Amino acid sequence: MLSFLCFLIFLIPLCLVSELWWLVCSLLFFVSFLYFFSFPYFFCWGSLGYFFGCDLISYGLIFLSLWICVLMILASESVFRLVYFPGFFLFVVIFLTIMLYCTFSSISLLSFYIFFESSLIPTLFLILGWGYQPERVQAGIYLLFYTLLASLPLLVGILFVYNCLCSLCLFLLCGSGFLSGGLFYVCMVFAFLVSMPMFMVHLWLPSAHVEAPVSGSMILAGVLLKLGGYGLVRVFPVLFKFGFVFSFVWISLSLVGGFFVSLFCMRQTDLSSLIAYSSVAHMSMVIGGIMTLSYWGMCSSYVLMVAHGLCSSGLFCLSNISYERFGSRSLLVNSGLMNLMPSMTMWWFLLSACNMAAPPSLNLLGEIGLLSSLVSWSWLLMLVLVLLSFFSAAYTLYMYSYSQHGSIYSGLYTCSLGYAREFLLLFLHWFPLNFIILSVDVTVFWV
Repeated sequence: MLSFLCFLIFLIPLCLVSELWWLVCSLLFFVSFLYFFSFPYFFCWGSLGYFFGCDLISYGLIFLSLWICVLMILASESVFRLVYFPGFFLFVVIFLTIMLYCTFSSISLLSFYIFFESSLIPTLFLILGWGYQPERVQAGIYLLFYTLLASLPLLVGILFVYNCLCSLCLFLLCGSGFLSGGLFYVCMVFAFLVSMPMFMVHLWLPSAHVEAPVSGSMILAGVLLKLGGYGLVRVFPVLFKFGFVFSFVWISLSLVGGFFVSLFCMRQTDLSSLIAYSSVAHMSMVIGGIMTLSYWGMCSSYVLMVAHGLCSSGLFCLSNISYERFGSRSLLVNSGLMNLMPSMTMWWFLLSACNMAAPPSLNLLGEIGLLSSLVSWSWLLMLVLVLLSFFSAAYTLYMYSYSQHGSIYSGLYTCSLGYAREFLLLFLHWFPLNFIILSVDVTVFWV
């Protein structure tokens, strides 16, 4: 694990020379390729050191982080073309990659907390430095204060765990679920629910997505929302006995909230806002699956987190491609795109199909598993899940049909059909999303 971390740190001096933009991108692809072959075949903790280690859950999310960070650089070519501080931009992306790598590979709850909070700093710089509107300052403050205020009780809870167990090592916490208490439970869980985010504490996410550049939106949707799910999976061995008492609260709130958010999506006119609200709806099912505290629910939540990271990031790339041409993300302007960019319409269709969990995407596998685990937890959830699945397909069809069909905005005269870089970017989102399902035993831990 340390060898990959040293390689990433080695890239930092290269970032300061903006002419080496594509060299840094190529080296990050090379790191991702090397990391692909460090797969933990024994499905337990491996590559252990004093501070870092890796199991199957960590491996998938680290690989997702590396992949999304490479694609962030590939999608932000306008920063390099317009000479908009490209060297500092690369430094922020590499620093964010290192923080995410350390977060997912930490074997101590305290180091996980430190890197979990540290990953917010480069994200804030991306929003404030390369955002679009003056409101990006307000969006950055929302992001910072929602997450920081919810995380302070988590630090107190982690110190309480150390006081009781004399250890914070993640793989030594299993079977230590005797710690109980309502306040302790809320302290340990609430920070991760805000990070995912759960309904009613989700308002920071749409504003951050609308004001963030494409790279900020990709990393927010692709990886940072998964930090909450990963944290819940890691702290539940301590909370297992007391978790059954409060599970019904979080499951009911997240699923009903996901249904309401799906209705919000149906009236959005901003593409980024629509995709951001759809992320909240998908994460509500992930929260429900984790809160069932069942093996099947945990595995299916992990699958949907990986699938959503790739699919949502690709949709934000498509939204940015339209924004760079038309100067607007409004659906009132971005209509009839099939006449202007027919080749992009194919990618809109493929990624929209994945977003509504059409086969053979990984989203389908995750949603089927979550539906079965939630219905087995309580058959009364069937009505909410039917509505949630139906409106998930409805707002995706609304987004696709409204943007691709209809009359062209009269203010448009000409348009580029797309560059090879953009087609490569979209292919690298879509290909793993539809071909990881061929190795289901790895993603769902069946072996």
